Amino acid sequence: MATWSGTRKKLETEYLAESLRGHIQYFATSYSRSPDHEGRAAIRLDGREILSGNYYNQWVKADQIPKDEKYHMRMSMDNPFQDETALELGMFDQRCFYEAFDEFDNQSIEKSLESENLIVRIFAVLDRRVGKRRLKALAENISDQPEIVGKFIIVRLNAENIMN
Repeated sequence: MATWSGTRKKLETEYLAESLRGHIQYFATSYSRSPDHEGRAAIRLDGREILSGNYYNQWVKADQIPKDEKYHMRMSMDNPFQDETALELGMFDQRCFYEAFDEFDNQSIEKSLESENLIVRIFAVLDRRVGKRRLKALAENISDQPEIVGKFIIVRLNAENIMN
């Protein structure tokens, strides 16, 4: 696996849409003093975190998950970042970013936009290969997207000055 700095550079320069460069920053770190070097990850827009999570939120925020979703969450704890509730509660860590990037970097933009992994979908929405026509189509069907992905579609639409 590549280093985080190399991954971040690819995300912020090679893949990121021109209109978002200098506005979107990807962040991931592991803490050397924590068990197993657990850490956190975030996507920032102009310095403000709009998606962030850390390893320890999986336990701290577990009581915020509705009871009917807990079974589903337990079944998907190997991949909690694929679950919208987990993303909204920040129940993911830096490893989720690494895994999502690996998937994103090794498949087409079309597959990334349809990925079950919501972080991969977010990377794709912010990608330069998604043009204005496809952005407009995403905007028309924004209600079909998970809310967290919809937030990033709106960020991209605003950056491209596309009214929806």
